[in-house]
Amino acid sequence: MRIAIVRERTEGETRVAATPETVTRFIGLGNNVAIEAGAGAAARITDESYQAAGAEIVPTAAVAIKAADIILTVRRPDAALLAGAGKGALVVGGMDPYGNEGDIAALAKTGATVVAMEFMPRITRAQVMDILSSQANLAGYQSVIDAAVNFDRAFPMMMTAAGTVSAAKCFVMGVGVAGLQAIATARRLGAQVSATDVRSATKEQIQSLGAKPIFVENVAGIEGEGSGGYATEMSEEYQKAQAELVSGHIAKQDIVITTALIPGRAAPRLVTDAQVATMKPGSVIVDLAVEQGGNVEGAIAGEVVERHGVKIVGHRNVPSRLAADASALFARNLFNFLSAFWDKDGGLPQVDDEIGDAVRLTRGGQVVNARLLG
Repeated sequence: MRIAIVRERTEGETRVAATPETVTRFIGLGNNVAIEAGAGAAARITDESYQAAGAEIVPTAAVAIKAADIILTVRRPDAALLAGAGKGALVVGGMDPYGNEGDIAALAKTGATVVAMEFMPRITRAQVMDILSSQANLAGYQSVIDAAVNFDRAFPMMMTAAGTVSAAKCFVMGVGVAGLQAIATARRLGAQVSATDVRSATKEQIQSLGAKPIFVENVAGIEGEGSGGYATEMSEEYQKAQAELVSGHIAKQDIVITTALIPGRAAPRLVTDAQVATMKPGSVIVDLAVEQGGNVEGAIAGEVVERHGVKIVGHRNVPSRLAADASALFARNLFNFLSAFWDKDGGLPQVDDEIGDAVRLTRGGQVVNARLLG
């Protein structure tokens, strides 16, 4: 097999889909690996380190992809980029399918089999392949760092001869992978942390990290558990009760971090402008869902804005702010996926079970994924 990795073309994308570690492992399976020159530069991976791992460094993406059997990518490639790839090439990476059905259809017409790693099912054996979890973990960590950078005070309580500095109060809204890491990181920095989620099962997780759970009680529909462990939208009764509880809590917070996402839909609105106005001047809100419409009213993707004296941080593509670690985890997810289905006889990996049906977007010139066709 010839495996190709090219430099990411999406603006602001600093990650790369392979590292020297995974290159070595792919070569160990009997493959040739071609990498476009400079593909890993933004993630602090040099061409020389790829060469030392056994990869061939080529001058352009076209040369890397020529006759490639497998193409690894962080972001969805343009269909034109696949010209020259091997017939029926396997393209594996993050494809952002929702809302981009036209681009997926164009990829289908190239004859490539396209795999969307973000559609990986939440099952035990697929955990090591789950790019959403690996990248969200880093995003949760970085959200707290970004909050600290924009906060004009210290996080931990400090007792000094000149007096005591109170611990910052941090409220995490949405306790998935990103939210749990945000809680843990804020606790490590010494903040007083509380958190909420629509899924009642997260209460114990919040408490296990030493944070205080903030939950609506005695309202129908608190479970909030959708398929695959994702949150679902709640009833109007629950939303009203939650808004009242959260409003009183937000007004007392220094830091708010929002992480709530619903697959295939706009991010739910968790914080209104009126709630922002109740916070103390100098407070900070970090909206990790800003690229999907945002959890916070007034958040702007790619910007740090100030409303009512409160900074609202809306960085795009937060995992790319930790490009080296994000690339290492992403690349391992891809290797784990492909190696699990490796054809020892030399053919393309045969992903034809529960996982394959979930992640495969196109095959044989057609869009075949049920989530896009439904």
